[in-house]
Parts: sequence; C-alpha cells; structure tokens
Amino acid sequence: MRLAVVLTAFALVFPAELPDKTTLASIVLATRYRPLPVWLGAMAAFAVQCALAVTAGRLLALLPHRAVVAAAAVLFALGAVLALRSGAADEVVDELPPARSSPRIAATAFGVLLLAEFGDFTQLATASLASRYDAPFSVFLGAWLALVCVSGLAVVTGRGLLRVVPLRAVRIVAASLFAVVAVLSAVEAVRG
Repeated sequence: MRLAVVLTAFALVFPAELPDKTTLASIVLATRYRPLPVWLGAMAAFAVQCALAVTAGRLLALLPHRAVVAAAAVLFALGAVLALRSGAADEVVDELPPARSSPRIAATAFGVLLLAEFGDFTQLATASLASRYDAPFSVFLGAWLALVCVSGLAVVTGRGLLRVVPLRAVRIVAASLFAVVAVLSAVEAVRG
C-alpha cells in the first residue's frame, strides 16, 4: 500500500463528491430512514463502485484524453439537469417500499447509491487515478474512504441541514457546481 496514493485519491475524490447526486441521495435517505443502516448500505455500494472504477482504470488509460474529458462534461451537464429537476432524489426514494428493518434500509441505500454513482465523475476520477498509478488497492482505499466520509457527513448532517436549508436550495447549489464543472470540462475537451 502506498500512503501517498491513498491520500491523493482521498484529496481528489472527497471535494468532488460533496456536491454530488449521491450525497443528495444520502441526505434524502437519511431523512426517511435510520442513519446507520443508510450509511452501511452506502459503504457497501461505494466499495462496489470503487472496485469497478479501479478495474476500469487500465482500460481508461487507452482512451484519448479529449474523449474522457468530453464524457465528463456530458456527465456533469446531465448531473446539473437531474439535480435541478424538481424532486429528482425524492422521487427515487419515494418510489421505494417502506423499509423498517436495518437490513432492508441498508439494502435500499445500497441499491439507490449504487445506481446513482454509476458513470459519476468521481468514478471516472478513480478510474483515472488507477490508470496513472500502479497501486490499485491504494487508489481504491483512498477513493472509498473519501466517498464513505462524504456519505457519513451527509447522513449525520442531512436531517439537520434539511431543517435549516430547503432541499430545493441544496439542489440548486449542486446543479450550479455541476454546471460549472461541465463547462470547464467542455472547454478543456475543445482545447484538447
């Protein structure tokens, strides 16, 4: 294990995940269900996502940089639209059957967050790090710890945050951040 790679992955993934749709989904899930099972489900979902991203990292290295950056721009633009869409995260959670037991809550959080994280920028960032460093376990650990920490913050602060800040405001901030990153990524793709 290479500590520098773990810290690099953590430092890159943590801030990128803060305004992410999975953070919003964690907040919404934590307002509906008990926080600990939500967090445990999130941890498991992020482990699967990081494993997939690290595995795909070697393949990502074969793609042209411009294509990867353009794909990231499209994904962020899509994330901005989805974040702005009224009730996007609520709709996913509202469609779920009531989960009363801890295993059901964890399974619900696992499913929602696993799907929400597919094709996400942090997944691409993790794959990119895995393609740069010959330390797949270190990249996995750093990215996974970052995702788990952000999800933990979302679960713990989610209920309190939504009492003070309307969910619509959280969506607007997240959508704005996604839009800025989408534009920056598109500019980088065009400049090549």
